[in-house]
Amino acid sequence: MKKFSVRVYVTLRASVLDTAGTAVESGLHQLGYEGVEGVRIGKYIELNLTAESEEKAQQDLHEMCDKLLSNPVIENYSFELTPGEA
Repeated sequence: MKKFSVRVYVTLRASVLDTAGTAVESGLHQLGYEGVEGVRIGKYIELNLTAESEEKAQQDLHEMCDKLLSNPVIENYSFELTPGEA
């Protein structure tokens, strides 16, 4: 079995209105940061994973993201998989 460190990034699809991002952008403008635009809010998840191979770890991660870590209807995800300690 191999051990991996994983970083998962989940973001809203470009076609989905990001009300949280809009609120943060507005707040930043009110604080005087007028150069800020296009704020999008997402999720960042770290986890450790043990799997038979890197290919199996990637397969498991895609399933985890599709089933629980993201909502595939409105969100995209990507992940970084590196050898590590689980």
